Amino acid sequence: METLKLLTLTGLIATAPVLALANVGLGDKLGTSEADIRAALEAQGYQIEEIEFEGGKIEVELIKDGVETELVLSDTDGVVTAIELEEDDD
Repeated sequence: METLKLLTLTGLIATAPVLALANVGLGDKLGTSEADIRAALEAQGYQIEEIEFEGGKIEVELIKDGVETELVLSDTDGVVTAIELEEDDD
């Protein structure tokens, strides 16, 4: 039993850095308040540019590793319903 606990703990420790680097994806639940959304995304390394609540949805503009992205979340449950990568106009 102790061996199983040790193996489980070792596995979690080994995969933690990979999970920390994961990007946000469709279906992820980020929250419905600005504070919850900001905390969830900043924990993943995103820089939040703007959060807007309008028309039954939440729009979040953010940057990570120089890539600008816009997320659309449901305002009822905070689930990501759309992800749009912003293109450079250069």
